[in-house]
Amino acid sequence: MLEEVAVVLVVLILTIRFIYRWQSGRCSSEATLDGKTVIITGASAGELKAFTGRRAGRVCLIPWWKVRGMEGGLEVGDVRVEVRHLDTSDLTSVRKFAKRILEDERSLHVLINNAGMMGCPKREVTQDGLELTMATNYYGHFLLTNLLLGLMKKSSPGRIIALTSSDHSYVNKLNPDSLNFEREHYSSRTAYGQTSLCNILFSVELASKLEGTGVTANSVHPGCVHTEFFYKGKVTLFSWICRKLYLLMGKDVQLGAQPTIYLAVSQEVEDVSGQYFVDCQVAKTSELARQKKLAKQVWEATEVDVKLQPEEKHY
Repeated sequence: MLEEVAVVLVVLILTIRFIYRWQSGRCSSEATLDGKTVIITGASAGELKAFTGRRAGRVCLIPWWKVRGMEGGLEVGDVRVEVRHLDTSDLTSVRKFAKRILEDERSLHVLINNAGMMGCPKREVTQDGLELTMATNYYGHFLLTNLLLGLMKKSSPGRIIALTSSDHSYVNKLNPDSLNFEREHYSSRTAYGQTSLCNILFSVELASKLEGTGVTANSVHPGCVHTEFFYKGKVTLFSWICRKLYLLMGKDVQLGAQPTIYLAVSQEVEDVSGQYFVDCQVAKTSELARQKKLAKQVWEATEVDVKLQPEEKHY
């Protein structure tokens, strides 16, 4: 009896795995990033290979949030990759990283805000007074994008891509005055869902500020992908379950990178901005994520939280 149950379970898992991967979106564009400069935050080795393997750009700058003090260059196919230190949860680190980019680079064409972590089991606060999950997944990218926006506008056309998640729909309310859960109930999943929602709202408001500049801003949910993401930070029961399910039935890194590659290179979306993508297609968000007034309120609150200075604004 147990053997029969095991066989049925294995068949079910393999079937779901096959169907999910078969129907997943793929980038069919043959466009490349030759001569372009790209920044990908939080890129793992697998994601790096998936992105550069087919899209040979002049330079890819890959800050790997997990690596402390690792700097230097390496070759990945025809691409020169610079690995630089960046901790998106630390605003000082973000400002130092951006300063060096502005000193060293003459252009920037694609910025992929990819670094992230699951929500912490308990609320933790960074040295900047920000909730750790929000700081890592959202605040750091908000600041980094603003600091590099001037360079991107000079290098136009350009594309800004924010990684997010379908978990944004888990959040049914958002208080711009309590983004760090100062007065709101905290849970691991709520924290992660809120970062996903904020990244979508950030892209919506950023797109409106970039109208007419040639620089677009979109958000993308890569799907259920088994990456190093689930091995960062402290493990919760929810993240442990997700890690096992994604390993058995989710996308591999190559397939999971397709939606991001699509937004980075496809000519179909060169003029598309302020949209949310899933499997290389525009998808519907939650009702909260479509509120432009809320997007503006969250932006203004975030400027205060990251202490964005007048000289750091380029919109």
